[in-house]
Amino acid sequence: MCAGMVIVGAGQAGFQTAFSLREGGFRGPVTLIGNEKRLPYQRPPLSKAFLHGLADEASLHFRPQTLFEKLEIDFLPDAEVTAIDRASCAMVCGAGQTIPYEHAVIATGSRPRRLLVEGAGLGHVVYLRTIEDAIGLKEKVARANDIVVIGAGFIGLEFASVARKLGRNVHVVEAGSRMMARAVTPPAAAFVQRRHESWGVEFSFETTIEAIKSRDHVVTGVRLGDGRVLKADLVVVGIGAVANCELAAEAGLATDCGILVDDHLLTSDPRISAIGDCAVHPNVFARAPIRLESVQNAADQGRAVAARLLGEALPYRAVPWFWSDQGDVKLQIAGITTGHDHCVVRGSVEDGRFAVFCFANGRFLGVESINRPSDNMMARRVLALPQPPTLHDFEAFDFSLKAILDCPRDATPSDFLVSA
Repeated sequence: MCAGMVIVGAGQAGFQTAFSLREGGFRGPVTLIGNEKRLPYQRPPLSKAFLHGLADEASLHFRPQTLFEKLEIDFLPDAEVTAIDRASCAMVCGAGQTIPYEHAVIATGSRPRRLLVEGAGLGHVVYLRTIEDAIGLKEKVARANDIVVIGAGFIGLEFASVARKLGRNVHVVEAGSRMMARAVTPPAAAFVQRRHESWGVEFSFETTIEAIKSRDHVVTGVRLGDGRVLKADLVVVGIGAVANCELAAEAGLATDCGILVDDHLLTSDPRISAIGDCAVHPNVFARAPIRLESVQNAADQGRAVAARLLGEALPYRAVPWFWSDQGDVKLQIAGITTGHDHCVVRGSVEDGRFAVFCFANGRFLGVESINRPSDNMMARRVLALPQPPTLHDFEAFDFSLKAILDCPRDATPSDFLVSA
């Protein structure tokens, strides 16, 4: 077998790498290895459209099987890579098969963090990551009345909004003092919480889980740290994700809560890249190396690695952006707003259409927008400027993203003000 590009992981990052290689003109062997039986598919709709019955499995596929064949991408489903033989430059699969590589890309993603309490292993305590998870959850929701969601992050809240729309009683339990604390500012979080409460979702914050109660191995409730017992016949857990970096670590690659890569997404072995949810990378929009769990990051890193392998070796500098659809709330984030020390709200919170501009020491970090998609698009363009504006610049332009973008391309907003 001729050595070529071997990609381990057929999620968004791995899929994008394979197709970007072909789109860029690479003619050598491309092998994409997935550990699920299905074609590569989109994960974001699993907690929303798919769960609500608005999307079927076929609509989630990135591309049909025929296109993989046409582009001569050798897709290996239901396959497990058990080791990386770095000395021989080969992937070792579970059946003893070895696949040689010229360059390897690890895109193994992440997995849900597990709840470690009594009763957590019961059949109606579920997680949502794969389409199999979603199919099983959909069936369980159809038979449930009372659902407890553990974790007020994106996945938990997206599921909660769908479950309420389907008429289920939903109570969200969060260990922190507010929802989405790691992702958004207090003003954005407070608005989203009010919307959920208006739909009938109940919340308990600063609350721990003591145990999942059951009778005859059937879930009956959730016992909280404060002594309360919430009635439940289904428990959905969304308490974060853990990077799938064991394969890399066992191969001797540098890891630290993820696979460590440089700004070209190369691991400590120059013949191996790592991208997507499993990779900890330097990011100019963050204060320290970061592991991002987002479609944007996965897709852009796949494109960046493919470009490097095709001879365009540029450091990874893509602007991070995220989104979450919860009921009639479209939350979008441009940049990384955690660590902000100042924020300014513009728009109408009462009408549910506003944006939160975030800064740290006067440096622009990003914008969180609620039902204002144009703000998200413009904020991404502003963040991509060679010299992003400061808080002073935003104040001078009354926080108009359009006005900042209309400045001459070779000038900062401050330069523009001086010359005006």
